[in-house]
Amino acid sequence: MGLLLLLAATAASGQEAPKPTVPSAPTAPPAGSDTARLVPQLTRSGVRFVFRERGTGPLARAGSRVAVRYTGFLPDGHIFDATVATGGPLRFRVGRGDVIPGWDELLLLVPAGSRVKAWIPAALAYGATGVPDPDDERRYLIPPNTELVFELEVLSVR
Repeated sequence: MGLLLLLAATAASGQEAPKPTVPSAPTAPPAGSDTARLVPQLTRSGVRFVFRERGTGPLARAGSRVAVRYTGFLPDGHIFDATVATGGPLRFRVGRGDVIPGWDELLLLVPAGSRVKAWIPAALAYGATGVPDPDDERRYLIPPNTELVFELEVLSVR
């Protein structure tokens, strides 16, 4: 199940997704520095991320089309979603609510060609609603109030 479907499941529950704040520009060592990719970054609303590899492509702006490969993990390391399972990258417009708010905020700070590990607070993911399992309403695919961890690769920004 892709993030777009999970977002739709949240929207269908009547729960309004929190609005992300405008991210602050991350501070980082110079691009040529060996430590540049290892410095943890933090946005104003609490998304944490570390560059595994800093790309040299363009940054997305609100409305930009992006293609992203990802793997999503619960805090215990369990994979709940990955583009490998869907057969290709996820393509969407940034800042339009197509994905969880934490992604809309994060992707404005990550240039094309980058690989990052990100920790998305529950309030910027699926919040108190979580994502119920459609096959068993007593269980959750993503439990309420769960921080999510993602390995992301921004393939393109247009």
